[in-house]
Amino acid sequence: MKRMSLTSRMSLMFMLAVTAVLTIAGLSFNNLSQHHFKMLDQQALSEKLHSTQRILTGLNSIDQFSDVKPELEALLGAHRDLTAIIIDGDGKLLFADPGSIDVPEEFRTIPNSNVWEWREQEKMFRGVTAQVIVTGQDRPLNVMLIFDVTQHMSFFETLERWFWIGLVISALISAALGWMVASSGMRPIRQVTRVAASMSAKSLKERIPLASVPKELQQMVLSFNAMLSRLDDAFVRLSNFSADIAHELRTPVSNLMTHTEVVLSRKRNIEDYEDNLYSNLDDLKRMSRMIDDMLFLAKSDNGLISHEKKPIDLVEIVEKLQEYYSLLADERGIDLTVSGRGRVRGDVLMLHRAISNLLSNALRYTPEGKCINVDIQQNGTSILVVVENPGESIAPEHLEKLFDRFYRVDPARREGSPSNAGLGLSITRSIIEAHDGKIWCTSSSGKTAFHIELPSADEKKA
Repeated sequence: MKRMSLTSRMSLMFMLAVTAVLTIAGLSFNNLSQHHFKMLDQQALSEKLHSTQRILTGLNSIDQFSDVKPELEALLGAHRDLTAIIIDGDGKLLFADPGSIDVPEEFRTIPNSNVWEWREQEKMFRGVTAQVIVTGQDRPLNVMLIFDVTQHMSFFETLERWFWIGLVISALISAALGWMVASSGMRPIRQVTRVAASMSAKSLKERIPLASVPKELQQMVLSFNAMLSRLDDAFVRLSNFSADIAHELRTPVSNLMTHTEVVLSRKRNIEDYEDNLYSNLDDLKRMSRMIDDMLFLAKSDNGLISHEKKPIDLVEIVEKLQEYYSLLADERGIDLTVSGRGRVRGDVLMLHRAISNLLSNALRYTPEGKCINVDIQQNGTSILVVVENPGESIAPEHLEKLFDRFYRVDPARREGSPSNAGLGLSITRSIIEAHDGKIWCTSSSGKTAFHIELPSADEKKA
């Protein structure tokens, strides 16, 4: 079943709303008008009845009725639509002006002067019945005053008929206007749709202008533009990543091909073949490490990294790494110092790898004879680990990009270096974020520091 468009729904709702308002207003006006005319008739009947009762109660006997008849004719005959009937207790007609009307029997003896109504063919009457006691009469006189309200009812029937006709016309007009208003209001959404439909890898820079967008839709357009920015950024990163990984893999593959072609160019002894195989093995190991790192980052991007949550003393990890890197540091006259203490919850091997990447990076860029400091601090409910090394300062525009894959501050690539594929900091960030922490870099005055903030094990335990 085909669903209605949003424009059609809004037009239908607008039409129904207008129709409902007009219907309520029309019916209310009709009821109030009829009530108003009914009250006017009741007031007129009440006034005529009181005057008639006053005249009749002044009679000393029914024989004097002829004396007050002219006065009754003057009082009751002045109203064109009024019919007055007076009947004595025996049912004899004493007065009828302008003529007698065959009033139903149930309306001849209604007490308390209540207004009653009845229809006869195409006519409608509204009247009142009252009894008047005359001196010397055992039975009271029945006085009936009747208004012919046929013209009033005909007017209201005509008004009601034209009201329903006007309501239908108004509903159609409101539907058309609703369609125009909804169509105009949906123009920004159609623009968003057109932009979304035209999106491609080459048009991610396009944005929807906010100048012509209504206030109610600005947040949606801002969100859509922000999504395009994220997609553009992700696409640029993916394109750069594809180019970088192709560049990084090209070197070991090229080395493998070159070495193999040289060895196969002529017959060689067994030692030459062994040397070539060892050389190929180094390149294969580099490629294997790179593939493992990429698989780790892919799992991190998809939230597939799982780790233990055991209490870990960070000092123990740093001290083990200090022993591991001591030989390389001693060769270059670099000191490694560790200060502070802190406990976190996490995976020992993963945190060992993250801090190892930072120490390896620090050793690579620290001048000979200098000192690398690792400081562990308790910072409220978190543990702060700072790995600081002296060296050339990094420009501020590079600090946020250091953790991107294959990113190097120095645009000159170090091809062939198995320890510098450009993935270490990316892996470190993924590990820290998997442990609900964050990492950032500061660099100034010839010192560069990497800061790791992790939730304290004591805080989590509490």
